Amino acid sequence: METDIEKTKEKTIREKQQDHEVRYNPEGMNYNASHSVKCIECTDEYTRIDFIYKAPSHYIHGGWVQMDRNCFIRPVGCNTRYTLIQAINIPIAPTKHYFNRSGEYLRYTLLFPALPKSTRKIDIIEKEAIGTYFNFYNIDFSKWMTIPHAGDIQLSKN
Repeated sequence: METDIEKTKEKTIREKQQDHEVRYNPEGMNYNASHSVKCIECTDEYTRIDFIYKAPSHYIHGGWVQMDRNCFIRPVGCNTRYTLIQAINIPIAPTKHYFNRSGEYLRYTLLFPALPKSTRKIDIIEKEAIGTYFNFYNIDFSKWMTIPHAGDIQLSKN
């Protein structure tokens, strides 16, 4: 008696890289901006969004930041919410990250469930309420660069 066993093929790194695309915001490395979306990576498994935040000058020590645990993204024109899976390098409220000085930069990442492949514009919402929340509306990442910012390219492994 013969049995056919189907082997699953593990994807190579190159094949995995072709499954997704990272879009780099041309304005994402503008260090004059107080808060910007640096890049968005969409895969079949998750959506990763990298940010750069500059501590404001109106606080002597730069103040503090935190992320609401109910943060979400949604495709523009859609009510479906993709809620936060993980925050990297920014604490979830009520914990706070305190800056040492004004003008200090914080790079952080938020991970969400995968968006539909057809998504071109999103809203990134920390909290829709009165206050100073990290909300970005109508982010059109479809025309962003697919080439990393020069400052993100590793020149050598030395």
